[in-house]
Amino acid sequence: MKKILVVAMMALGLAVNAQETELNVGGTIGLPSGDLNSDFYDVSGAIEANYLFNVAEGFKVGPSVSYLHINGDGPDLGYLPLAAAARYNVSEKFVVGADLGYGIGVYQDGQDSGFYYRPMVGYKVTEKITIQADYKGISLDGGTVATFGLGGTYSFSL
Repeated sequence: MKKILVVAMMALGLAVNAQETELNVGGTIGLPSGDLNSDFYDVSGAIEANYLFNVAEGFKVGPSVSYLHINGDGPDLGYLPLAAAARYNVSEKFVVGADLGYGIGVYQDGQDSGFYYRPMVGYKVTEKITIQADYKGISLDGGTVATFGLGGTYSFSL
């Protein structure tokens, strides 16, 4: 938990001098991977929101919250990742980024929680709409919950 607070404080500290902000909301649909048994888990879905501060030319950071749900024939899994997000505009149309934080198990009693990471790459269809591909992973004691996803976000300039 201390690691999450340190990451959040760093993101907030970088954002203090920021002038431009944007709110991004979106979602993905994906395929489970990692230590998840494909005989039991078929599909994953996630919704997300992040609030990014412009800290340098083409580079934004800020807090992110999402919900990841994985289901199939096995018991459903649900996680609430709280993270620090970073995005970098490689060009006018392409963006790369990562989220780092903590994924809280919320769907079942006793569901494990762990370190959350999410590398992503996106293509800006318009100034407001980005199509993205990502890999979400949550490191747990004894394994990893992970998914490959495809989705999109809508940006609100604030």
